[in-house]
Amino acid sequence: MGLSAAVAGASGYAGGELMRLLDAHPDLSVEVVAAASNAGELVTSVHPHLRQFSGRVFEPTGAASLAQADVVFLALPHGQSAAIAAQLPEHILVVDLGADFRLRDPAQWVKYYGGSHAGSWTYGLPELPQARSLIAGSRQIASPGCYATAITLALAPLFAAGLAEPADVVVVAASGTTGAGRGMRPNLMASEVMGSLSPYKVGGTHQHTPEIEQALSDVAGDPVTLSFTPVLAPMPRGILATCTARPTEGVSLAALREAFDFAYSFEPFVHVLPDGEWPQTGATLGSNSVHLQVAFDEHAGRIVVVSALDNLTKGAAGQAIQNANIALGFDETTALPTAGVTP
Repeated sequence: MGLSAAVAGASGYAGGELMRLLDAHPDLSVEVVAAASNAGELVTSVHPHLRQFSGRVFEPTGAASLAQADVVFLALPHGQSAAIAAQLPEHILVVDLGADFRLRDPAQWVKYYGGSHAGSWTYGLPELPQARSLIAGSRQIASPGCYATAITLALAPLFAAGLAEPADVVVVAASGTTGAGRGMRPNLMASEVMGSLSPYKVGGTHQHTPEIEQALSDVAGDPVTLSFTPVLAPMPRGILATCTARPTEGVSLAALREAFDFAYSFEPFVHVLPDGEWPQTGATLGSNSVHLQVAFDEHAGRIVVVSALDNLTKGAAGQAIQNANIALGFDETTALPTAGVTP
């Protein structure tokens, strides 16, 4: 008999993606779908594509109902997971898609999110060195943010191999509008977004900055300093991150390719593209995959890594299920597509 799953925040974009993917999972069945403002509404009134959940309604979000499941996915706004998680029994596997338990430094939490720091859980980015063994032994997992996933996976092989200077990292990354959640905001209206690119949270103020620095510093063994500029792109979903770093002495393109091949050759969801091919968001749509390419700009003395992923799948719901699969001893790829949908 399979295990039961609960999704809190099921009416959001990430929550809907969790339900879509979990419906195909042979060992997990969605028994509890909880939402706050949408409680009492039909699932299909919010997610018309999820016809397999016809007749189901969103329950109010509460620990009592969530605790009926074997696995709880928390797809809640930042700062709301901790109170719910504290009320869940310790034997339940909890995967948090929010930021509540990602940061180890309380001062960084206060600076970027505000309020009390709830502590830190196992950081669930499986492709990082030694991450899988930690995830496999955990019942509480903090799933990374979408930007953090795209940028960390792009740069981690450089620092693991000692090929990049940790104090000089610059990233410009564009994301689709679903990365901002489902809330109604004037700047996210189609008439404002279509046909326009716009930067936001410029100057090191984006909340994923300390998360990325923390993960990369762990890989590098030294503090990593990141200059990160996010850009809102006129598309529903996807992230394209252009990441640059200054190389250490003697670096060559061949050494860079070797480092990426070493890091990701056996990864089911990370694909280093052949020479001459560059990542594009459309190729990762609906998949749990990350596409990467690396170049060496000898003129400027910079390493350039470009990554693409679907912010709702590998950047959120898919990665959360990937973490749950590892923690539960299932095949890591179960219910997770590797091929994108295009055009």
